[in-house]
Amino acid sequence: MKIDILTLFPDMFRGVFEASILKRAQDMGAFSYRLIDFREYTDDKHNKVDDYPYGGGAGMVLKPQPIFDAVEDIINGEEKKPRIVLLCPQGESYTQQKAEELAKEDHLIMICGHYEGYDERIREHLVTDEISIGDYVLTGGELGAMVITDSVIRLQPEVLGNDESAVKDSFSTQLLEHPHYTRPNDFRGLKVPDVLTSGHHGKIEEWRTYESLKRTYHRRPDLLERAKLSDQELKMLDKIKSEDVARDS
Repeated sequence: MKIDILTLFPDMFRGVFEASILKRAQDMGAFSYRLIDFREYTDDKHNKVDDYPYGGGAGMVLKPQPIFDAVEDIINGEEKKPRIVLLCPQGESYTQQKAEELAKEDHLIMICGHYEGYDERIREHLVTDEISIGDYVLTGGELGAMVITDSVIRLQPEVLGNDESAVKDSFSTQLLEHPHYTRPNDFRGLKVPDVLTSGHHGKIEEWRTYESLKRTYHRRPDLLERAKLSDQELKMLDKIKSEDVARDS
């Protein structure tokens, strides 16, 4: 996978992209990236990439020319137009399902904005996706681009060392993950659940499913509204609800 990131602050990325899983993914050839300062594409004699909005108002707006020219330079000669992602508070909320969708692409371009916003022609005629990483406002799109890159690259084959790890992540199944335990079995009198040391894989899997449902019901019940649950999982969920009622009564 190739990832090109248009940003006014390329130095923000280097520490993140040159460490941990992202560095490992590059070393094994799973992805490559370029940081493109789109200020280098401006035709403004003062090197400006923003201007006052028509009609007045607070803040400055990114001009279309530098961003259009930068993207056109990147994709020049490519047969297939890549996904072009605009990092924006007005975009669709980022989810694991969106990460899985983007992870299938060969080439992503991400545009990081600053100031008050983008010229609307960038949205309408250049980008393919607008994404927000949450209902809050940041000073720019750089942190969002880092989040998307990390979430997408960890889904590439062999990057995590065990491809099953990504499949069973929280949100990949629309449920939160079950609790995890490791050695020692008894830590300060706090013991690992007996089922996990029983060696009975069927019982262990049943326990994990049950605990995953319970954690999701208690912490993120909204996820259950769109989760596709089996008959067995629905029975487990009914039991969890009954236990809560009995405990509270």
